[in-house]
Amino acid sequence: MLDVCLKSFKYLWLLVLLTLLSGWNRETLAQTTQNINVFFINEVDNEPASKAVDVVLTYLKKNIRYGLSVQIESIEANKTDAKVLLEAICNKYADSIEKKMMPHLILDTTKSGVASETVKSFTQALGLPTISASYGQEGDLRQWRDLDESKQKYLLQVMPPGDIIPEVIRSIVRRLNITNAAILYDETFVMDHKYKSLLQNIQTRHVITAIAMEGKREREEQIEKLRNLDINNFFILGNLQSIRMVLESVKPAYFERNFAWHAITQNEGEVSSQRDNATIMFLKPMAYTQFRDRLGLLRTTYNLNEEPQLASAFYFDLALRSFLTIKEMLQSGAWPKDMEYLNCDDFQGGNTPQRNLDLREYFTKISEPTSYGTFELVTQPKQPFNGFSYMKFEMDINVLQIRGGSSVNSKSIGTWTAGLDTPLTVKDEEQMKNLTADTVYRIYTVVQPPFIMRDETAPKGYKGYCIDLINEIAAIVHFDYTIQEVEDGKFGNMDEKGEWNGIVKKLIDKQADIGLGSMSVMAEREIVIDFTVPYYDLVGITIMMQRPSSPSSLFKFLTVLETNVWLCILAAYFFTSFLMWVFDRWSPYSYQNNREKYKDDEEKREFNLKECLWFCMTSLTPQGGGEAPKNLSGRLVAATWWLFGFIIIASYTANLAAFLTVSRLDTPVESLDDLAKQYKILYAPLNGSSAMTYFERMANIEQMFYEIWKDLSLNDSLTPLERSKLAVWDYPVSDKYTKMWQAMQEAALPATLDEAVARVRNSTAATGFAFLGDATDIRYLQLTNCDLQVVGEEFSRKPYAIAVQQGSHLKDQFNNAILTLLNKRQLEKLKEKWWKNDEAQAKCDKPEDQSDGISIQNIGGVFIVIFVGIGMACITLVFEYWWYRYRKNPRIIDVAEASTADRSNAKDVTGKLADGVILGNSGEKFEKSNAALRPRFNQYPATFKPRF
Repeated sequence: MLDVCLKSFKYLWLLVLLTLLSGWNRETLAQTTQNINVFFINEVDNEPASKAVDVVLTYLKKNIRYGLSVQIESIEANKTDAKVLLEAICNKYADSIEKKMMPHLILDTTKSGVASETVKSFTQALGLPTISASYGQEGDLRQWRDLDESKQKYLLQVMPPGDIIPEVIRSIVRRLNITNAAILYDETFVMDHKYKSLLQNIQTRHVITAIAMEGKREREEQIEKLRNLDINNFFILGNLQSIRMVLESVKPAYFERNFAWHAITQNEGEVSSQRDNATIMFLKPMAYTQFRDRLGLLRTTYNLNEEPQLASAFYFDLALRSFLTIKEMLQSGAWPKDMEYLNCDDFQGGNTPQRNLDLREYFTKISEPTSYGTFELVTQPKQPFNGFSYMKFEMDINVLQIRGGSSVNSKSIGTWTAGLDTPLTVKDEEQMKNLTADTVYRIYTVVQPPFIMRDETAPKGYKGYCIDLINEIAAIVHFDYTIQEVEDGKFGNMDEKGEWNGIVKKLIDKQADIGLGSMSVMAEREIVIDFTVPYYDLVGITIMMQRPSSPSSLFKFLTVLETNVWLCILAAYFFTSFLMWVFDRWSPYSYQNNREKYKDDEEKREFNLKECLWFCMTSLTPQGGGEAPKNLSGRLVAATWWLFGFIIIASYTANLAAFLTVSRLDTPVESLDDLAKQYKILYAPLNGSSAMTYFERMANIEQMFYEIWKDLSLNDSLTPLERSKLAVWDYPVSDKYTKMWQAMQEAALPATLDEAVARVRNSTAATGFAFLGDATDIRYLQLTNCDLQVVGEEFSRKPYAIAVQQGSHLKDQFNNAILTLLNKRQLEKLKEKWWKNDEAQAKCDKPEDQSDGISIQNIGGVFIVIFVGIGMACITLVFEYWWYRYRKNPRIIDVAEASTADRSNAKDVTGKLADGVILGNSGEKFEKSNAALRPRFNQYPATFKPRF
């Protein structure tokens, strides 16, 4: 029992001792507590800052180890009325001076605008130590932009998280090579100072605008307007409610692969939306692991629950650090003892008190733990502090899939450490690539070979020069595209009401991003749309006509003379041959009737019927007919035939040359002037084409000039001398295009190129048609069709270029790409591919020209004649051989031609005069041949009577 009493007494004594020691510590701490006065200027509706400062005060009271007592004078800043705010500050400040409770520190948590500028002006003018949490980077705080070295030490700014978070957009744009962006923000972010700096020095076309909070319809219109600016990358900066409203205002089509949505918030919750199918990138802040226990303590014990937690924690840490900085300066003696304070009314513009106060040094040295992230403060003395100091924290990058109105999947793919130029840390590259918006441009075109041609096997359904060109540009600029034909098939013309059609209308109405094809650069088009640098040489208007075709024939040389002429020549040939035979037969002076007279002549030719035919035939050749008849009558017939043959051959030769020349003459129309001067051939361009516009305008200009001249000529106010200068006999203004335009309208303009080609092909000698169009189109038609030809030179030449919307960023990008291709000679390779090496090129016969020789198609018949003659000679040779070999009929010769020696030889051989001699045979077996040699004119028999 005694032991128990002793132990109780011992514990009681220890308890009394501890109580005494505790009281002594409280008295000691109370004696060392530092009192500071703070002006807290906060903006209306900045509840996280207001709540955080209240929590700091409670925190300091409960944690007496800090030895700090803070007297707060709170001022609520008006966002719109600078005068009222300044008066409120000056009144508070004047009261503090009067009460000898001047502020050690101005804690400024105004965000931006009038309130922030007013506070900055006040503190800078009166030289009051200030720590500000206003938004703005280097140079954005205008009133603190040009501070001297002493003021830079006590006028400090630390950027809040809401000012650092938008910098993640810059990192995303760089990482994903985004070329366009729309940045939507709500009231939780301040973006006034970010318009120029956020994506500075990055080639990204962007728009920064506040979210339309009036209603869903207004947000839909807002997003539609942004889409019409060719934007397909959207960033939403706001709280979870604002993100939800924007997502639910978007058309379902805007969540396809060519769009990308990025939601960025300061809150830590999850996004919910009524969207059926959407995938977005969602970024939210994430406290460092080592600070989560402290943050949890502040939330549960000190009720630091104001959303967003990131902002509340920042303002708490900043206020606590600021108060501890003043305490440290006061206790270390760094605070001036004779601090001069100038009243607002005493400020004259240049009498700011000089401060020997290095608030910056002590602020950066404070080692108080933070509750969310760490302060990234500039510690180098020579480096600027304001605009470069902030709280560093991390943001989690998530892939968020929304299906059926709820988030079904959220996956972290990386992080971003808050900073001014911090890259993304990506854990899943494939998922990150899937979140990028494919840059897909809408292309409208007009089918016109070889620039644009339909091809079902091609990836986009089209092929051609322009398809290859846009693919080369896409490889440089990095984009994809969809292509379709414009409904009316026109490039674009303006009607009388000033309205456009075709591709130009699509570009004006923002329904197309690119106009592709053989589109001419025209002045009126450049007023409403933009063109890139030309990708093709100057192309003019030219004429297309049907190629004149002269029928070729192997026996064309026979068509020089008509059939009846050939028959007459043939009849004359046979008649002359027969007549010559008759004359030689009956003339006593012919060779066959007067052999003794001509027996000594070297040439002895008997003009039987065969010889006469041969003579007349060979007389028509340069070889000549050979020996002429001996009788005069026969020679007269021969001479007559020679004269006839000479005339016939001369006429035939001349006509043959003329016939072949005429068949190869060029078309009678060789230029636009030739076309305008004739009336036999109709002509017209395509309806609605640039060629039609050219002729129509030229005709209108001629008419205008005529009206001007007419008005001047009939002007009664002119003096007789002035009027005489205008009086001319000839029409002074050309009406060439007026007549041509009238003729075109009468000929009816074809609606399509196929119709124009059909009309050209259906041309006849009586109803010809010539088509006027772009030279490239006509040259390609000539290349792929053997029955069409280009006539004349080009005129009204204009370049081809790619059309884009007016003010489009694509113009500069495409210009650089086209110039790059030009330097690489890639455009020349495309020309060679689609013109010289085109598979559709027709294999045409070479057109005959006047300078060319006679083709084998026209003169080949003479070779056939040779082959036929040779064939007939071969057949005749076979027949002769057969006749001699198997028929063996002896040939009878005249004895008058046999000499006496021959007779003697014959008698010596046989012993008697043989009855006959077989030609080509001799010998005993032939002596008794029945074929006798019958002399004709050995001697006149007694009964012979001369014919003459």
